[in-house]
Amino acid sequence: MNNDSVLKIEKLTKIYRLGKRDVTPLIDLDLKVQRGEFVAIMGPSGSGKTTLLNIIGCIDKTTSGSVLLDGVDLAKLSESKLCRIRREKIGFVFQSFNLVHYLNAGENVELAMELSGKFKGERRRRAKELLGLVGLSGRELHRPSRLSQGEQQRVAIARALANDPAMILADEPTGNLDVVNKEAIVALLSELSGKQGTTIVMVTHDEQVATKAQRMLTLRDGKISCWNTNDSI
Repeated sequence: MNNDSVLKIEKLTKIYRLGKRDVTPLIDLDLKVQRGEFVAIMGPSGSGKTTLLNIIGCIDKTTSGSVLLDGVDLAKLSESKLCRIRREKIGFVFQSFNLVHYLNAGENVELAMELSGKFKGERRRRAKELLGLVGLSGRELHRPSRLSQGEQQRVAIARALANDPAMILADEPTGNLDVVNKEAIVALLSELSGKQGTTIVMVTHDEQVATKAQRMLTLRDGKISCWNTNDSI
């Protein structure tokens, strides 16, 4: 793991106005994620996990504090620049896979590259390479309906890697999977971090899944209340 921070959050506070009252899911939160690190975020419902992921992913903005991704403060960017950061710097993996059902596996991965300026042949080669990386060589022409749920999530991970992002954000990536596929997907994420140097921040409610990350943090009432380090990885 490289010894530099790809993500640095300082004094992050987020306040939502709901009717006549304020809701504060995040309060003065500090967090650093090193390049190539695999971090798991746990916490009860309402603890701020999704809000934190949305802010890191440029989907939502802070009320105060700073969020630096590759040294760029997201809080100071316009919507158009945030959109570009989302496209070029962040890869997303969702619980429900979010694949386009009428596109095959290769085309789903290529879709992430369509706005990157790559030519069709280059996109196709990259998609084939990434599907091989996630264990789906030879499945490029299969549509999601012909793939198992575990395979669909592998396609989603390949798609998240398509533009060489600074970070992958995984929101409950094993939530729809059975035990066997859950273990396989977590092992794949761990391998991507350990061998490929991919930075991954994962939200999960599953402690067994979280323990496979290099570092586990718990959010409670908008603050980091507990740190655990898995020294075996």
